[in-house]
Amino acid sequence: MAATAGSENSVRKRRVDSRKTETVCADSGEEHGADPGGDADKHRGLQSLQTGTYWLTRVVLLRCVAFIYFVAFSVAFNQNKQLIGEHGLMPCKDYLNSVKRYVGGKIGVAAFAYTPSILWLLDWSEMDANLDGIALGGMALSAFVLVTGMANMVIMVTLWVLYHSLVGVGQLWYSFGWESQLLETGFLAIFLCPVWTLSPVPRRCPPSLICIWTFRWLIVRIMLGAGLIKIRGDKCWRDLTCMDYHYETQPVPNPMSYYMHRSPWWIHRCETLSNHLIELIFPLFTFLGRRMCAVNGAVQILFQVVLIVSGNLSFLNWLTIVPSLACFDDASLGFLFLSGGGVKKTVLEIQNEDAAGRTPKPNKGMLIRRVVNISLAVLIGYLSVPVVLNLFSSKQVMNTSFDPLRIVNTYGAFGSITKERTEVIFQGTLNQDPKDPEALWEEYQFLCKPGDLHRRPCLISPYHYRLDWLMWFAAFQTYEQSEWVIHVAGRLLSNDSAVLSLLDHNPFQDRETPRWVRGEHFTYKFSQPGTASAAQGKWWLRKRIGAYFPAVDLEGLRGYFQSRSWPHPHTSPKQELKT
Repeated sequence: MAATAGSENSVRKRRVDSRKTETVCADSGEEHGADPGGDADKHRGLQSLQTGTYWLTRVVLLRCVAFIYFVAFSVAFNQNKQLIGEHGLMPCKDYLNSVKRYVGGKIGVAAFAYTPSILWLLDWSEMDANLDGIALGGMALSAFVLVTGMANMVIMVTLWVLYHSLVGVGQLWYSFGWESQLLETGFLAIFLCPVWTLSPVPRRCPPSLICIWTFRWLIVRIMLGAGLIKIRGDKCWRDLTCMDYHYETQPVPNPMSYYMHRSPWWIHRCETLSNHLIELIFPLFTFLGRRMCAVNGAVQILFQVVLIVSGNLSFLNWLTIVPSLACFDDASLGFLFLSGGGVKKTVLEIQNEDAAGRTPKPNKGMLIRRVVNISLAVLIGYLSVPVVLNLFSSKQVMNTSFDPLRIVNTYGAFGSITKERTEVIFQGTLNQDPKDPEALWEEYQFLCKPGDLHRRPCLISPYHYRLDWLMWFAAFQTYEQSEWVIHVAGRLLSNDSAVLSLLDHNPFQDRETPRWVRGEHFTYKFSQPGTASAAQGKWWLRKRIGAYFPAVDLEGLRGYFQSRSWPHPHTSPKQELKT
């Protein structure tokens, strides 16, 4: 029997070799022409990863999802209190109260359906502690999965619920497409895992091909959504000129953006054309067999790496790499694991057992799992209907959720390109009269967005400064459309430490608070390398457009703040409640 099994393994190995399957012989001192039977053949069989299984793919996917979760929860821990905390710019407690009134004054099913968040169940008098607890819990769990590569459904459900709880109350600060994309990716990751065990390679819980295809379906929708919104949107995508502007006008450029913007015009045309091919043509390769699917995965990952190098788009591009990894099986991803490592060795043993016909018989748990996987396929298919209809609609919308849990969403990016960069610059003065031509106006500097002409563009991806990002949107709107800008100005007038922690430079630190703050509107352009401006250390050139909002002081803002139920910065929250 042993000799027969050895012969069968040898035949199967030769067939695999004929299909050019990856062969790993790192630790074996045997020659390929050695005795095909017995222990030598068995040892040699353990060195060959076969195609069509996804044990290693699962480990890579879960670790990458955990990395994105860790970054997202880190951003939340460092910025939530200032943005949606008890004394934040948009307190989530006020938002929850407004939702509670809207659904009839009770915290019930309607409230949870409208805003899925565990914050409904917590003590609202300690909202900052609640937000920190959610963020720290998410960071701890995601770090565990990232470091160990071990996860189960309990951990992945917990991460999904925790982040959903933040997105649900995040309001404007969490209104970006990558929040829904992370929730959808995190939801799919739940079904990759066993229910309880933390083994990275649980023998009785093989990765479901259905789960792998849900990830592939996600990357197809992401890219088609992004490509179609561009073709239907800005004319510059059709005449191949959009990249003439993008590097300079994107939300938060990085140092490479400066140099890539100055590429020859024909490179920009090639960039735009390749963007269309990658977003509209290559996703279809997913359905053309193993090799073509892997080609699409490799192209998509390379594309996202280029985007990461060329700008600070939060963790969006890092997150988009994740479903692309599902295009590869164990044979393709084997190079990522040590040849003598426990995970890879276990997968090799499982593959050899399956090849020898020693696959464990399905038990009750495995049969239930199959039913769950089929149910997942039905759910994703059903929720994909409005998404697919949106893709084919001439009125396509992007970054939209069609269900309250954001399980299947529509995506897209840069459907239109701004041709000119504008920036809002906050300035303050100690002068009594803001109209005095001799008044000295000093500028506040944000952590990353352009301001000081001599400051090198920052490099922060995959981290994300939410206030800086929203300032990009505010710059091509009016302050009436972005009232929160005036809220920021009021906080600056009182030297509010929470808001100032989101800025890089406060010109009035350890000084008297400014008497007036104003918003100035400028156009910004990259300086030309080799010119006198660049020689002076200027990364940017700017020209004043005019006032974005007029000079304001605390007393003048009192009525404005009261009409919007904002606490006046000059008084404490307790005093404000009494008045």
